[in-house]
Amino acid sequence: MDPSPAADFSKPVHAAGAWSVAFRAWYRAVRLLERPLIWLATTRGFGNVVMLRVGGRRSGVERSIPLGLLSVSGKWYLGHPSGDTAWTLNLRAAQAAVITSAGVPATRVRATVLRPGAERDAVVRETFRQHPFPGNALYRLAGRHVSATGVFLRLEPARPRNVVRSRSAG
Repeated sequence: MDPSPAADFSKPVHAAGAWSVAFRAWYRAVRLLERPLIWLATTRGFGNVVMLRVGGRRSGVERSIPLGLLSVSGKWYLGHPSGDTAWTLNLRAAQAAVITSAGVPATRVRATVLRPGAERDAVVRETFRQHPFPGNALYRLAGRHVSATGVFLRLEPARPRNVVRSRSAG
């Protein structure tokens, strides 16, 4: 399941083929469950679902989307198994966002696109294990496609900008 050596994950990845069509259909179906997923993520800590809040790359308008947060060796990752989507392109452009769920307090994070290599391979394998059924089964069946075209980003806590500390009189 090695990604194509020619793949350059620093640029947008646009997948094609049967698996790409299957993933588009899958995510259209998942959108029907978006409101219950948001409620479960924000109130009950459902599975690995978090809310990603990121500004649009063109409009600047913040949007939220429920996503599966992966954890590998204590680090957080988000990804899409079939190339870039609106949220991955927005996150690439903004390079920072906020994630939150019932189990994760609102955390400002910065995102780094993973290039082919051991870290990305480990994250791809975890998509098969950490996402709930039936998503994990679909990802496993499409393993070669996910490895070749999936876009994965490492999330790290962002340092606050322009923090002004006042001196207390003393």
